[in-house]
Amino acid sequence: MNQETVTAPGEPIAGTAHFRTVFPTTAHGAHTARHAAERWLAAQHGGAEAADDDSAATASLLIAELTANAALHGRVRGRDARLALALTPATLRIEVTDARGERQPVPVPAAGADGESGRGLLLVTSLADAWGCEPYPPGGKTVWAECSRRSECGGGGRLVK
Repeated sequence: MNQETVTAPGEPIAGTAHFRTVFPTTAHGAHTARHAAERWLAAQHGGAEAADDDSAATASLLIAELTANAALHGRVRGRDARLALALTPATLRIEVTDARGERQPVPVPAAGADGESGRGLLLVTSLADAWGCEPYPPGGKTVWAECSRRSECGGGGRLVK
């Protein structure tokens, strides 16, 4: 079941606009959460055509990677994950919370060219201005990424612990 907290679409963002959805830790759940977030972001920017730019593509890639990681590495039977977005005039913050606090994300510096995984956090590092991971009591974690809206993401995200 998805739950969304939304603000008035198409209105200028004077403060902080929030989006939140809960999704099952499956590939389909991550996909559904990502598309709901993309629709919300497009509405915040005045419609799909207004959000059809590099910053929207960057946000979509970051959301896709973080939700896919939660589905792949954060799965606990019977527990869902949460995707939350906070949009201010200056920043987009993406947070994905899952139930596997003991599995901290670590970028792999030299992922194999033929491997099917291992490059996702390198993508997050290159696209986000900053990213990190925080404990989420009682036993989960929240992985987050931030993008400056003024300088369009891609600032070589620094890992913040």
